[in-house]
Amino acid sequence: MIRVISLIALIALLAACDTEGVKTTNDETGQKKSDQPSERVGMDVKDSTKIDLEAKHDVVDEMTLSNGITIKWFKHGNGAVVKDGDMINIDYKVYLEDGKLIDANSLKNLASVPFMVGFQMQPGWDFALRELRLGDHVEVFLPYQLGRGEKGIKGVMPPKSNNIIKMHIMGLKEPDREIDGTRVWMFAQNDQNTEVFGPNKRVAFHAYISSPSHPLYYDSQQLNNPFNYGFGEPGLVPGLKKALNNAKRSDLMLVHVPSNQAYGSQGYLDYVKPNEDLFYRIMVLDVADNKPEN
Repeated sequence: MIRVISLIALIALLAACDTEGVKTTNDETGQKKSDQPSERVGMDVKDSTKIDLEAKHDVVDEMTLSNGITIKWFKHGNGAVVKDGDMINIDYKVYLEDGKLIDANSLKNLASVPFMVGFQMQPGWDFALRELRLGDHVEVFLPYQLGRGEKGIKGVMPPKSNNIIKMHIMGLKEPDREIDGTRVWMFAQNDQNTEVFGPNKRVAFHAYISSPSHPLYYDSQQLNNPFNYGFGEPGLVPGLKKALNNAKRSDLMLVHVPSNQAYGSQGYLDYVKPNEDLFYRIMVLDVADNKPEN
C-alpha cells in the first residue's frame, strides 16, 4: 500500500496550468525533426544505463525555444523522437535555481517513474519532451510560467520559481494490455485479491481524469466522491469500461483512451474538446457483487 500511495503522490505532483508555447527545434544533425512514422524506428529502446544526474557532465548540445525553455544535452539518445501519447520512463530531479532539490523519483525510492506526454501535467515538461529522443540525458531550464506559475507550491516551491530539471529518458513503457486502442498500464496489483470486475459485479474506484486541453479536470479523490459502476451500466466512456474489465481491489492503473473510445467528435462540456483522447489514473477501491435492488 505504501508503494501505491507513493505512486499516486508522484503522479499528482506533475500537474499545472495551461500555457501555450512555440517550438523551434533541430536535432543533433542540424536537421529539423520529422513527425513521420520512420522517426519511430527503435521505439522499444530501453536505456538501462544508470546515470548519476547530480554529477557534472559535459554539455554536447544546447537549444533555446522561443517560449524561454533551454535544453542542454549531456548525451543524445539513439531512440525515437518522443511524441504525444507516449508513456515514457524517466529518471529525474527538479531543482530551484539556488540548487535546492525539490522533487525526484529517487526521493520516493523509485528508480524511474512513468510520464504520459501530451496532457500538460506541467505544460513546460511537454514542450521540452517533444524535443527529445528516447535515451537522451538532458538538463532543462523551465521558466515559472510553464511550470508552477505565480503561486508555486506552498512549503516547497516559492512563487514565480524557475526550475532546473535533470532528466534521463530511459525508454517507452509498453502497456500491459491494449483493447480496441485503449492502453492500460498496471502499477500495483494485490495478487491475494481474486474477485475480478465483470458480469454481475460492481467496481468502486477513484479517478483523476485529464484531456490535453484540460489536465486533471476531475479528481474524485479530492472531492471524496468515488465512482461506483455496475457492469453494463451507462455512465462511463467505452474505453474505460473495457479497461476496468478484470480489475481487482487495490489495483492502480494508468489508462489512455483514444477519442473514438471516449467522447469522439462531440467532446464533453468545456473539458474535452472534439476528438481529444483521455488519460485516467485509476485506483480501485473495491469489487463486489452487484446486488439487485429490492
